[in-house]
Amino acid sequence: MNLLNSVECDSQRSQRGRASQFGVAVGLVNAYLKFCVKKGYIKVKRFPARRYSYLLTPKGFTEKSRLAIVHLSNSLTFFRQARTDCAAVFVEARRLGWNRVILIGVSEVAEISTLCALECGITIIGIIDPAHQGSHFMGFPLLTLAEAAEYKFDGAIITTITSAPKAFAEAAVSYGRNRVLAPSLLAIPLPVQEGTTL
Repeated sequence: MNLLNSVECDSQRSQRGRASQFGVAVGLVNAYLKFCVKKGYIKVKRFPARRYSYLLTPKGFTEKSRLAIVHLSNSLTFFRQARTDCAAVFVEARRLGWNRVILIGVSEVAEISTLCALECGITIIGIIDPAHQGSHFMGFPLLTLAEAAEYKFDGAIITTITSAPKAFAEAAVSYGRNRVLAPSLLAIPLPVQEGTTL
């Protein structure tokens, strides 16, 4: 869908320019363009001096619309799942007697968690995200692990999507395993208890 959008917005951008736009190799862009031409989504016009223009065909517009609907559907499915899982985490946090928590990771899950915390009457005191330190996200201060240690909080909730198992392990070491929760959609493997067989 991104390639079709790119072609629609700028038909004369070079393959090298598109590769730079998407952060991929030129050969990969070339392969995708050839695929789209073969499928009939794009047509190619050649200009003098070895220049090409890529234009969306009516079939390409239809495919772009279909992909947009699929993406929206996937996004809504993700939101519903994340909303359910985050609500369950905050219900568990409330059951544990937590009143003040930190979130670990800036993401869509962190955004959804702010809503769930509000519904459960739990205060978020900050979000640990070293990549974004020194600023705010959703009105909450962004902190490093060391800065978060200066705050009083009852527990941490993992909200990063890209490195959830690593974040969970680090938080468990820093704060104790019983002070860390994570939504199930992050699929963090639980440690095997001694004497347990798989």
